[in-house]
Amino acid sequence: MCHVSVLEFFIEYARAEEFKGKKVLEVGSRYVNGSVRPLIEKYFQPKEYIGVDIEPGKFVDLVLPAERLLEYFGPESFDVVISTELLEHVVDWRLVVNNMKGVLKRGGYIYITTRSRSFPYHAYPYDFWRYEIEDMKRIFADFNIIKLEKDHQAPGVFLKAKKPENYVPADLSNIALYSIILGRRTRDIPDIGDAPLIRRLILRLLSSKAKWLLPGGLLRLIEKKIVV
Repeated sequence: MCHVSVLEFFIEYARAEEFKGKKVLEVGSRYVNGSVRPLIEKYFQPKEYIGVDIEPGKFVDLVLPAERLLEYFGPESFDVVISTELLEHVVDWRLVVNNMKGVLKRGGYIYITTRSRSFPYHAYPYDFWRYEIEDMKRIFADFNIIKLEKDHQAPGVFLKAKKPENYVPADLSNIALYSIILGRRTRDIPDIGDAPLIRRLILRLLSSKAKWLLPGGLLRLIEKKIVV
């Protein structure tokens, strides 16, 4: 997924020498409303570009959960890792971040764009987290941050960072992020079997455009039982 401002970030900060003849992995690559892939492949000429996602689609070369990147590809397999508009949608963000860090070679570059607080709920198929500048500084304290800025178009953050040669993984266990589901900062999302969480999820659905996907009778029943 890719907004115009995401493309602008890559146009401004991506460098040909980082990509030319290199192996690139894009995590969450399915084309929804844009992609950085045509830009990179046409102008930067990587040796290999692999796109992974949990669903098949345009620009998806391999259906693979982000939680299994390290298991599938092995450590330090790519020169560049890209993730646009993915991190807010994975429940175990620590595992996914550590997987992306793990498959990146030392001296390689990572590009991440994700959403911040005040960005509306948007499930593809889920939506859990919001990230701020300070959150990304802590999450990538083990990398050399080259550029970290807010999205000028909508609430979000953009990151470009480099994996150091003396890389030592940061401890992410105590970092709490803002949960769009819970409406507060938390270190973890409660188990989905938690009744209050299910209620919040339904309320999010009812307040979003996605509610129109529900049959009218079912929608009225849910509204009567849950909202009232």
